[in-house]
Amino acid sequence: MRPLNLLALASVPALLAACGGQTTTGSTSVAATPAGNVQPIQVGSGPANNMVDGLLTSVTICVPNTSDCQTISGIQIDTGSVGLRILSSQVSLTLPRISAANGDPLGNCAAFADLSYAWGPMATADVKMANETAASVPIQLLGTPAFPGAPRLCSQCGTAANSLTSLGANGLLGIGVFRQDCGPACSGSPSSAPAIYFSCPNSTCSVTSVPLQNQLQNPVWLFPQDNNGVLIQLPSVPATGTSTLSGSLIFGIGTRANNALGSARVYMTDGNGELTTTFRGSAYPSYLDTGSDGLFFLDDSTTGLPACPGEDSGYYCPPATVAYTATNTGNNGTLAQVSFSIANAETLFQTGHVAFDNLGGPNSGEFDWGLPFFLGRSTFIGIEEQNSPAGAGPFFAY
Repeated sequence: MRPLNLLALASVPALLAACGGQTTTGSTSVAATPAGNVQPIQVGSGPANNMVDGLLTSVTICVPNTSDCQTISGIQIDTGSVGLRILSSQVSLTLPRISAANGDPLGNCAAFADLSYAWGPMATADVKMANETAASVPIQLLGTPAFPGAPRLCSQCGTAANSLTSLGANGLLGIGVFRQDCGPACSGSPSSAPAIYFSCPNSTCSVTSVPLQNQLQNPVWLFPQDNNGVLIQLPSVPATGTSTLSGSLIFGIGTRANNALGSARVYMTDGNGELTTTFRGSAYPSYLDTGSDGLFFLDDSTTGLPACPGEDSGYYCPPATVAYTATNTGNNGTLAQVSFSIANAETLFQTGHVAFDNLGGPNSGEFDWGLPFFLGRSTFIGIEEQNSPAGAGPFFAY
């Protein structure tokens, strides 16, 4: 089966503009620091067994202010989006729903760069990871049967990713550089709001505005401590990948001995959470995204890399592995070269492995530094307006 290619959540400006030979390499792991801010993570094929380079963890949700809790495994960690989105089919709790300002049920539409979308109602839950708890967090329940179907303004974004088969995971944990999934663009006048939040009194849903506190939240910034960002630590892998991979998601930046910035260079992002990547003399917008299973950049006419045939056409298939160098630059002027390689995707898939650092594909006009970028690195994600030793986010550091 072709692995899923889940790309980053499209930015608000993008929504406004478009909506529209087998090896036996063993496993590799990193021992988690025994601290209350460390969440174990794994790279695997996911609960649907149809992913590669899927970064997964477990999340505990509770009915707010109660001990009525449930732990859900197979949640994909996505630094390219914001908010906890869980398949309703995996939730056994009765969570309080969030209403629009007029009292009608509130729905959320997330458009992804691979032309898929997530749709479902908003609810509230306490969210627990490691020994950290965020209270009364607005989350999304995907594919809820009793909720109205996605309105045209949402469904025109592509194909639905509201089931285990289509999503590949039991949910998405969006821990990008922002506090909310939309922010001020969705909290003003309903007449100017983008098609992200909808008031759904019946089968007809209409675009609405939502105050910041009721929008999908990055749960990390709502922790009482270790709330200024995260550190993702993953080991390196061989050129042919590996069958299992373990690492750590560490909450906080510079708040404990295990999350110090050290020698990491800090790259401030722009208002869209993007950096600039210079490749062959041209500059392109870019972002770091664990929710993408490859390094997705430019197109075959620009790179000279042939796309794979048939159902794997979303990936590159060069006859031999090709090495490249690009330069990442932050809004603060920090810059450094990044060396990376692109291998033949079909050859990689034939190994049966699930973690690769050289899988890539086309993405016209920009660089999506997907999960392969994070392998062999310690990568920090600094959340907007949250103070840290590097200053307030949003930023990436590695």
